[in-house]
Order: sequence, then C-alpha cells, then structure tokens
Amino acid sequence: MTRPDLVLLDVNETLSDLTGLQDAFEQVGLPRDDVGGWFAGVLRDGFALTVLGDNPAFAEIATASLRARLSVAGHADPGQPAAEVLARFTALSAHPDVVPGLLAIADTGCRVATLSNGSASVAEALLGGTEAGPVVERYLSVEDAGTWKPAARAYAYALDVLDVVPERTLMVAVHPWDLEGASRAGLRTAWIRRGGGTYPGCFTPPDLEADSFVALAGMLRRT
Repeated sequence: MTRPDLVLLDVNETLSDLTGLQDAFEQVGLPRDDVGGWFAGVLRDGFALTVLGDNPAFAEIATASLRARLSVAGHADPGQPAAEVLARFTALSAHPDVVPGLLAIADTGCRVATLSNGSASVAEALLGGTEAGPVVERYLSVEDAGTWKPAARAYAYALDVLDVVPERTLMVAVHPWDLEGASRAGLRTAWIRRGGGTYPGCFTPPDLEADSFVALAGMLRRT
C-alpha cells in the first residue's frame, strides 16, 4: 500500500491502557478483572442505541453500566463510587508504545488525528500533555458526527473535518469492528495486536497488522 496522508486513531484501548482502572474497580468493591467486561458492555449498549437511531453520550452509558454493577455488588448508593471510577477513566495513561510510535508516524510525513466513540476531551487529556501532543492535529468525537463508529457516517464526518479522501486515510485500532466499519467506508486499515491473537475471520482483513505503534511507524516508513 502507499503511505497514507492521514493516520486516524481510535482512542479507548487502542491508545489508552484500561488496566489502569483495575485498582479503581477494586477500591469500590468490583473485581479487578471486570474492567474488560464492563467496557465491552458499554460498547454493546452504545451500538444498540446507535442502531435504534440515537447518538448516546459515552459517559452516560459508562456511568449507567457502572451503577448497575455496583448495585449488584451491594452499594445502596452507587452514584459516588461510579463517579470515582469514571474520574480515573478520564485520567488513564497511554500504552508505552503510543508516544514514541506517534512521533515516529508523524516523522514519516503522515498527519495524525483521533476519532473516538468517547469524548474528544478524554483523548486530548491522554495525549495533550505528552511529547506526542503537538503532532496530533485534531481530537474528534462521534458526539459531533451524530452516530457511533462503526457507522459509515462517523468516518465520513472525520474525513470531512480533516479534508482528506478515504483512500488516503489509515484507520488504526485494536478493535476489528472499528476497522470493519472503516474498511466499508473506503478507508485503509491497520490493526494493533495488543495481547496477540489472530484477526477474526468474519471481518475484512486489515491492510496492515502490527504489534505496536512503533512497529506500525516502521511499516509506514517503508511504504
């Protein structure tokens, strides 16, 4: 493939390290290993509401899901502990490969931007204070697109704002469902294999696969 003009990044799990929530879950009486299940449930509910024509706020769904889990865990008033966990969610750190990887990607001449199903402010808080902050051109959210990824309109919104055509854009994510949506919208795709595994056969194979953002930058440099 040719080198893209724009590298468009998913945020949650792709850039941010959700294991940073494990202590917060444990402190409010939830199992440490429930972080992944909680996040998957938030995505499920967001997708369901999107299919029904809504454009739900990520924070509202995340809070509702936490309150439900906290109620089952025995909290009579789950509002405060849910808020404590969400505060930690908005202050997560990036995976170790992200900052050097984004700097290396920008060094290839590619533009860099983010597109999240969550708030743009969360993505900006994640990267804005790092060395990679200056290379991120825009922090975009589906809140302004009117629909969650993987709906085609979410990617079209980002391309319109950034004034780039889909075939010159590389969507990067750890989530195959996100890359499937991007592929169907005409974008090129790159899968970051966090935790290994193989790409699900039910989806269109990505154009690139890499173990880290640093490795992805190396691939782009060679294109």
